[in-house]
Amino acid sequence: MAGPVHYEIYIRRTPPADWTLSQALEDRKRAVETAEDLLRDRHAVAVRVTKETLNPETMEFASVVILNRGAPEVKRKRPPTNEPRGPGCRGVQDLYAPHARETIGRILEDWLNRQGATAFELLHRPDLAERLEASGVELQHAVQKVAVPEAQGDGGQSVHELMRHYQRLAEQAIERLLQAGRRKLFPSLADRSVADLAHGLSGTSERAFIMGGIVAGALRGVTGARARLERLMDICDRAPADGPPRALVFVPVEQILCELLGTRVGLAQILGPGLDQGSSLAAVVRMVAPREIGAVVAHDARIALLVPPVEGPPARLGERLAAGEFPLLAAALARIVLRELMSQRRLRPGDAVGEIDILRALATALTATAGRLLTLEEVQNAFIERSRSLVAADFVAAYVAGCPTVLAEAERLTRLCENVTGGANKRAAARWLDACVASLRFETELRAKGPGALPPGQRLLALAGLQRAVRNAGLPERETQAVVDALGVVGGAVEADARLTAQLARAAAPAPQKLAALLRLAATETGPSGPVAERARAEALRLLRAPETRAALSVEPQAVQTLRPLMQAVGLAA
Repeated sequence: MAGPVHYEIYIRRTPPADWTLSQALEDRKRAVETAEDLLRDRHAVAVRVTKETLNPETMEFASVVILNRGAPEVKRKRPPTNEPRGPGCRGVQDLYAPHARETIGRILEDWLNRQGATAFELLHRPDLAERLEASGVELQHAVQKVAVPEAQGDGGQSVHELMRHYQRLAEQAIERLLQAGRRKLFPSLADRSVADLAHGLSGTSERAFIMGGIVAGALRGVTGARARLERLMDICDRAPADGPPRALVFVPVEQILCELLGTRVGLAQILGPGLDQGSSLAAVVRMVAPREIGAVVAHDARIALLVPPVEGPPARLGERLAAGEFPLLAAALARIVLRELMSQRRLRPGDAVGEIDILRALATALTATAGRLLTLEEVQNAFIERSRSLVAADFVAAYVAGCPTVLAEAERLTRLCENVTGGANKRAAARWLDACVASLRFETELRAKGPGALPPGQRLLALAGLQRAVRNAGLPERETQAVVDALGVVGGAVEADARLTAQLARAAAPAPQKLAALLRLAATETGPSGPVAERARAEALRLLRAPETRAALSVEPQAVQTLRPLMQAVGLAA
């Protein structure tokens, strides 16, 4: 006897990738449609849907493939066995490479945070090297963190061999720094100008190492990322005007800046610890492109409230970034923005409505700066990925949690539909909205009578506004029509309960006034399309045929001119 059945959707993001489970659904049609949406919207190059039937006796699932579309699987050859590659860093100079500095910053992150320094400074400051050597345990743990995974990945080197190698390399690097300190190889900027030092070092063999030590030494005793940024900007202001001497100063400054702003802690200290993640990203964009964001803020006051101002040292850095200086830092900041947008981390935890607001502001800001920080395609892909989290059940539940009425919930879901992007995400948002407006609760609340209920005219006006918002939300045609029709049916029920069109036709008011009210309903200005508009059109046509209406309109030619656009809109006049 067959047990419970469900349908699993598997995807491959690239042709050589393995199949991964995307989601499991209980409805076969919805599973197939979702898989086809993933393929059509290029979230995967291949999709597979399987029917899983549970055997109650063995508690095992029997799997049957019911859909398999997309790129064929690539048969991968077994990689040949390579000889051991050896240590990643063979000499002291290899420790100064960007990848090695990134590794050092990661494995010594806690120790560097306690010292208030970066990996670049550790490699260029004798006092930090001496402190690390004296710690003993920290250095030993760092060597282990590098050696163990490298030995496992290499397959030829033993852990002990790699640990001895990296221990020896660390000792050599520390000894080199200590000797440089004893020889006073790194002059202090308190006594000499950085421009003079840069000109004096031009052409020397160790100019990059020495200038790195000079710049790193200038940060000694400066606490706080914001104060350190200000000191670096002061150094840049006093750097040579152009040529290799200027580059000699700017290269180490940029490397320290990349490490300083490359962590959430450092970025928060520089931009402001009170900013949430969304506001922090907006401040990064404003820092990189101050002119473009300034123009956007001047044009839209709402953006001004959402994008925090950038002042002080970050503003000084922003001016240099806007001038095209520090390209590596600009690329690093672009990666940070892209990574955060495409992650599952909430930009405004605990405030789902605020998250939509800040995402809209970020979309406007990044679109205005397309080419400066990210390309337009990267921006679009990032927001498509972020939109996937906006249509997830937990976010939608938090987003509508504070709505006092089901009408307010529908309005908020319509705004969600407007702000998500990507075909699959638009369809997912439309399903949430359709489930809301097609529910019994929605119809019951809209048709409710009593002292606290809105008048029928206001309810119809609200439904008409919802229909217009849904049509402007950029949803697929099928989903748009389904929601519009559901709103029209509810509007028809509200109007039938109140007999609004009949009351308007029999009202003790001048014929042109009654006709105008009916025509506005028929033209979906004051009511939704569907049954309400059809009944209003029929009543308006009946009223127009009445002799007393014709007589009233014949003596008021101005009223006829006023009504003509409405009559044309509902097809009662040419």
